[in-house]
Amino acid sequence: ITTKEVEDKLEKKRLENVPIVRNFPKVFPEELPGLPPIRPVEFQIDLVPGAASVARAPYQLAPSEMKELAEQLKELSNKGFIRHSSSPWGAPVLFVKKKDGSFRMCIDYR
Repeated sequence: ITTKEVEDKLEKKRLENVPIVRNFPKVFPEELPGLPPIRPVEFQIDLVPGAASVARAPYQLAPSEMKELAEQLKELSNKGFIRHSSSPWGAPVLFVKKKDGSFRMCIDYR
């Protein structure tokens, strides 16, 4: 991607088109200069040489929890918060019941 392409994308991405800004206008100042520039992110995880991943069975979920998981993952994907991954690494998921009866998805990253 070239600098020109990045600049063109920034021009197209107007602040008023960001859903969170549109849904909560009172939270944001009226004269907001715009979104921060897109910057490259350098990230790496240094692995221990010769170390292998530990294979553990994931937590078992009840059918109702599996349905809830599928719904929450679909919603997060539709909103663009998550995307499909083909990584061999993963993390178990469990649910905590909230006061209103709905479930909060919790991810066990231990």
